[in-house]
Amino acid sequence: MATTEANQSTAILLIHCPDKPGLIALVTDFINANGGNIIYLDQHVDRTEGVFFMRVEWELENFVIPRDKINEYFGTLYGQKYDMDFRLYFSDDTPRMAIFVSKMSHCIYDLLARYIAGEWNVAIPVIISNHPDLQTVAKRFGIEFHCFPITKETKAEQEALEVELLKKHKIDFIVLARYMQVVSPNFIKQYPNRIINIHHSFLPAFVGAKPYHAAFERGVKLIGATSHYVTSDLDAGPIIEQDIARISHKDTVKTLIHKGQDLEKIVLSRAVEKHIEHKVLTYKNKTVLFN
Repeated sequence: MATTEANQSTAILLIHCPDKPGLIALVTDFINANGGNIIYLDQHVDRTEGVFFMRVEWELENFVIPRDKINEYFGTLYGQKYDMDFRLYFSDDTPRMAIFVSKMSHCIYDLLARYIAGEWNVAIPVIISNHPDLQTVAKRFGIEFHCFPITKETKAEQEALEVELLKKHKIDFIVLARYMQVVSPNFIKQYPNRIINIHHSFLPAFVGAKPYHAAFERGVKLIGATSHYVTSDLDAGPIIEQDIARISHKDTVKTLIHKGQDLEKIVLSRAVEKHIEHKVLTYKNKTVLFN
């Protein structure tokens, strides 16, 4: 899929730590002193929490520290001293993503279209579902498909089999593309802040199987969609992306559903793209999104 310009490998650091003067200089000096060329830098200070956030990316071509030693060097020199929580990524490492679906196809088609078009540097080796309905979609795109029917009695056993499959495929993160199952806390622990969900923004005002029908009955003037990381608190994880669309008295249930599904596709894809590009930093139950 997509690669960095001219196939130039880069390193990416995501950092958060207690705010102190000179943190930007410390990080940039580390990169510059070792021959790195910074191509991206963004930072934010949460004044209320007193926390510093930063994303920095630099070219590795002339960087003197071997890439397999960068994490160790940075941690020893700065991470421990300044109580930094940091993650190091490389642009030429392709994340491996699994898609979970049920019966609705609008989100998965959008994700796979972007994948096939080469918009994202990502691999999708497997699609998992609790229904067989979308197996033809996986076949059309040449992706392995597995169905794990889930009931209350079989949930723990089936999720264990899913985790085994995900580990076999060395999956880095999961996208719930309208997967209509509540994922258990044990499953979530395997992929903290690495399971991305999408839902309509009517929750909790319009719960149940037909939220758009309920919204129509209430005469809503806005509908929306929210993408977030999954936590053990249902639909309450750190929000990555949101958007809205205007609604009028002329709209029907059918047009509400159409507009809502369009929003869901766009919002989910934006969230997935931010995650793939390592531009999301989670802190407590919020996210910092870098440009």
